Amino acid sequence: MSGNKPRTLVVAGLGLGQILAWGSSYYLLAILAEPVTADTGWPATLVVAGLSIGLVTSALVAPRVGSRIGQGHGRRLLVLSAALLSAGLVLMAVSPALWVYLAAWIVIGLGMGTGLYSSAFAALGLLYGESARTPITALTLFGGLASTICWPLSLYLVSEIGWRGTCGVYAALQLLVTIPLYLWVLPQRRLNEPVRKTIGVAVRPVDVRSRRPSGTCVVLLTSIVTLSGLITTTMSVHLFTLLGAAGFGMAAALALATLVGPSQVGIRLVELLFAKGYHPLWTMAASVLLVGLGLGILSAGLPLYALIMILYGAGIGLASVAHGTVPLAVFGAEGYASLMGRIALPALLAQAAAPPLGTLLINTIGASATSMTLALAAVANIGLVVWMMLLTHFQSVRVRAASVLTPGASGGKRAIIH
Repeated sequence: MSGNKPRTLVVAGLGLGQILAWGSSYYLLAILAEPVTADTGWPATLVVAGLSIGLVTSALVAPRVGSRIGQGHGRRLLVLSAALLSAGLVLMAVSPALWVYLAAWIVIGLGMGTGLYSSAFAALGLLYGESARTPITALTLFGGLASTICWPLSLYLVSEIGWRGTCGVYAALQLLVTIPLYLWVLPQRRLNEPVRKTIGVAVRPVDVRSRRPSGTCVVLLTSIVTLSGLITTTMSVHLFTLLGAAGFGMAAALALATLVGPSQVGIRLVELLFAKGYHPLWTMAASVLLVGLGLGILSAGLPLYALIMILYGAGIGLASVAHGTVPLAVFGAEGYASLMGRIALPALLAQAAAPPLGTLLINTIGASATSMTLALAAVANIGLVVWMMLLTHFQSVRVRAASVLTPGASGGKRAIIH
């Protein structure tokens, strides 16, 4: 249950908080890296490394955060996240030396680990149980607007008050907007009571009293999310380099890159409106297939760059939805928050490693071979998703057979693929 607040209000409040959280952390250096380097003289590689430090920090705290949310502390942790982001941004704004700047990213990383998608998804899972698919999808619509809103805002603020002032404004927004929003829309009481609603997919009552989540399924899901994070972060950091190697100038590459954001939001809206009758594993399958097609066309050197950006954007748009809804559908609401934290650890570490790894690949084997490597990784991810779908199907068959043999059994239910 979600207290007295309507579900739409809860999602909207969390969504606005997510826009500000992503904009003042993950997307911050896309605009601020150059002015920070120009103003301070610090090495550009170390300035950009701040984000990797933040991602590593967030990865290390993610499992603990998931466990705490699973115990009913989602509201408290999301509020703490906004406070940590604000403190880190203030420290960054006043940093007199590089080591202080990098220390600020540790604090920001703590805020990222306690307040970005994984934590918000886990909180929604505790609020709405197995009916959380629609709220999670709706939340990603807000998150998809973070760069669209915050990049222009950051550009304007930097031009008016400099990068330090920009950090100060984002810190104030966390305190004055995000924290009050979270306190308003999220209920105060613990929300870890079982919820026996459906997730909006075709379900058949099945006794799973003696069934525990398959370790193989957990490993597969973690591998899929981690590989997806590695691919998307590498692309987001090195997209302009890869497009430049294909002959595009900065203006043309930027025009192509702007197709990614609308494609993400558009496909999430399609998923929200039309995919409720399908198991989220099909959403994950569509995600990896679209990413694979986009990167395959890019690596083949075909001059279909607008299509590449649209396919890739749609794929990563569905990925955020799938990463939040598949664990809920396959493993159920019980233990969902803790599982999200465990999955986030390797995924965030992979995202932290992606920028330097991409640089190493480009400098070693060239941009074209790097595109091919990313395409092969995407194909491998397609194989992992197919494997997980088959494994889940076979497990469901065994569970149905067991329920026939023990018709009087009772217990929790799971959504199974049809």
